Amino acid sequence: MAAEAAHGGGGATGYIVHHLTPLSVGEGFWTLHLDTLFFSAVLGGFFLFLFKRVADGATSDVPGPLQNFAEMLVEFVDTQVKDAFHGKSALIAPLSLSIFVWIWLMNFMDLIPVDLLPLIGSAIGLEYLRVVPSTDLNATFGMSISVFLLIIFYSVKVKGPVGFAKEMLLSPFGKWMIPFNLLLKLVEEVARPVSLALRLFGNMYAGELIFILIALLPWFVQPLLSFPWAVFHILIITLQAFIFMVLTIVYLSLAHEDH
Repeated sequence: MAAEAAHGGGGATGYIVHHLTPLSVGEGFWTLHLDTLFFSAVLGGFFLFLFKRVADGATSDVPGPLQNFAEMLVEFVDTQVKDAFHGKSALIAPLSLSIFVWIWLMNFMDLIPVDLLPLIGSAIGLEYLRVVPSTDLNATFGMSISVFLLIIFYSVKVKGPVGFAKEMLLSPFGKWMIPFNLLLKLVEEVARPVSLALRLFGNMYAGELIFILIALLPWFVQPLLSFPWAVFHILIITLQAFIFMVLTIVYLSLAHEDH
C-alpha cells in the first residue's frame, strides 16, 4: 500500500504504530511531545487571532459572517455558563469559551487525511508526526489538571482555608469519621481531572484509530467508509469539546458554593 511504503514498510501494525507515535525529545518524565506542543500552540494562536480580528472589526451595522459566527459562539457559551454556574467570576465565561473552541480545533485535526501532514513532515526530515493534540494524554491531562488547580484555588478563596479544611475533613459523616471523610473527598477530587482527561483522550484516540484503519483498506473502499465516519465524527468532536466545557463550568460552580 502507498501509505505503508511511504513510512518504510512494517505492515499494518507498523503503519498504525507510526501514526500514533509522537515526535518527542527527552527521556522519562521530561519527555516533550513536540508535535503536540506545536499544534496546540498554533491552534490556540489561531483562536486568539480570529477572535481578536472579530473584536477589532465588530460593528453594530449589518455584521459579516465571521462576526455572526463569533457572536453565536459567545452567546452559546454564555447560556451554558448562566445555566450551570451559580457563583460570581469574570473568568468563567472567557475560560469556557477558550476551552470549547480550543478543544474543538484540536479535535478537528482528526478530520485531516491521516497521511497528509505526516508525509509533509517526512519530506522535511521528521520521522514521526502525530497531528491531533487531543489524542495525547499529556495534552488532555494538562488541561484537566489546570481545571483541577482552578477548582482548588476557588474552593480555598470562596470558603477560606478553614472552610475548605472542614469540607475535606468533616463531610459527609462528621468529625468521628475524619479519615474516611478525607479518603472519600480525595477520591472525589482526583476523579474529576482523571475523568476529564481520559474521556477526551479515549474518544479522540479511538476516532483517530478508526481513520487509520480505514486508510489501510484498498483505495476504492476508503471513500465509502471515511466520508460517513467523518460526518459522524464532526458530532463527536463537538460533543467532546462541549462535555469538557460543561463539566469545567459545573466543577467551578461547585467550588464557588459556600455551605
